[in-house]
Amino acid sequence: MAITLLNPMGLPEIDAYRQVSVATGSKLVFVAGQVAWDADGVTVGEGDLAAQVEQCYLNVATALAGAGASFDDVAKLTVYVVGWAPAKMPLFLEGVARASAKLGVTPVPPGTLLGVAALDVPEHLVEVEAVAVVG
Repeated sequence: MAITLLNPMGLPEIDAYRQVSVATGSKLVFVAGQVAWDADGVTVGEGDLAAQVEQCYLNVATALAGAGASFDDVAKLTVYVVGWAPAKMPLFLEGVARASAKLGVTPVPPGTLLGVAALDVPEHLVEVEAVAVVG
């Protein structure tokens, strides 16, 4: 495996992600921000943050697979959430858990979650992008 995830001593241990990823592979994969569109470009889960997070993670997995990668190869995730507030964390984590169950993985690479004013279309509540390294 090209990615090793770590929680170094001296940094807090966070359940949702690891603080550091060490990449030793040779192929970089950059996945564009994925929104809650299905394969036909129809928004999934309009108004439902958990459903949209789930679809975004499923779309990231599909994009990774297209490049010969998987969530095991992800070195970094960046998540953009419209109107983020800490009260939204349970819905966000519910969406991640549902995607994890469908994918059979628990994506915990280092991540950054950013609150934003808006995304590309008003129906989209979240966007997830990824960087992966494949050995």
